[in-house]
Amino acid sequence: MGWLQRLSDGLTKTRDVLRGSLDRLLGRAADPALLEEFEESLIASDLGVRVVDRVMERLKRQLQGTDASQAAQVQKMLRDTLLDVLTPVQGLSLESLLAKGPKPFVILTVGVNGVGKTTTIAKIAQRLVQAGKVPLLVAADTFRAAAIDQLQVWADRVGVDVIRHRHGADPAAVAFDGIAAAKARKVDVVLIDTAGRLHTKSNLMDELRKITRVIAQECPGAPHEVLLVLDATVGQNALSQARQFHQTVGVTGLVLTKLDGTARGGIVVAIAEELKLPVRLIGVGESVEDLQDFKSDAFVDALIGTSPPSSSA
Repeated sequence: MGWLQRLSDGLTKTRDVLRGSLDRLLGRAADPALLEEFEESLIASDLGVRVVDRVMERLKRQLQGTDASQAAQVQKMLRDTLLDVLTPVQGLSLESLLAKGPKPFVILTVGVNGVGKTTTIAKIAQRLVQAGKVPLLVAADTFRAAAIDQLQVWADRVGVDVIRHRHGADPAAVAFDGIAAAKARKVDVVLIDTAGRLHTKSNLMDELRKITRVIAQECPGAPHEVLLVLDATVGQNALSQARQFHQTVGVTGLVLTKLDGTARGGIVVAIAEELKLPVRLIGVGESVEDLQDFKSDAFVDALIGTSPPSSSA
């Protein structure tokens, strides 16, 4: 319940915008001004045009001749519509992926600077250690010396090894050495950090392509998971980042961070609708426990302030 409460708290701003408009709408005739206000609140929450259009179409049908007694039906419609989008992208947990995958299981993490990529890697590593797995971290973000040092600090804290080169070294060479070391040491999981310069820079994307090629040469079939870490607070810009990284390296899973203080939590819905990529993890705070498996029903209930059916929670 502690984490669910933090999720709910993190989505308060989005929920307040949606609930305010929804409450004014409920129990009234389909007043065009109220409908427009509600549509604007959906757009402001970054749910995405496709999803907003679908909600409004269903809402207008449902509001024909309604009264206050049908308020619960309107809320259920909104909940069901969002679940239609999010439930299909509720991805397998990392533990499930590892159970089905080879050893070492190679996870390549990508994303722009500042999204919490290195911290996310560290949290995943600690989670794996707690589950009895042996992870190996690879500091392939050689563009920033601070990134290498930050990963080392986290590794020391978690109690895992790091493969690192000097600042400015070839990232693909670091990744290669990381895979080779993982095979020699018989580790379970390799977590590779990468540079995060602006996603619009072609040299970064070329670098990522080279890393994936080198990884595949040393370990056929790898990377087995390409995790894109996105900062939920940037709204629609996260969607454009997701498009470009997916086009470049074939993203297989998403991690949404910083959902602990944003009015733009709906971006998860927009990304799910457009790209249909599995959402693996969401982060609602700084502690390891705040990075959790994505559960579509819990997310939707926190986003719009509803309760699960047949539950008082």
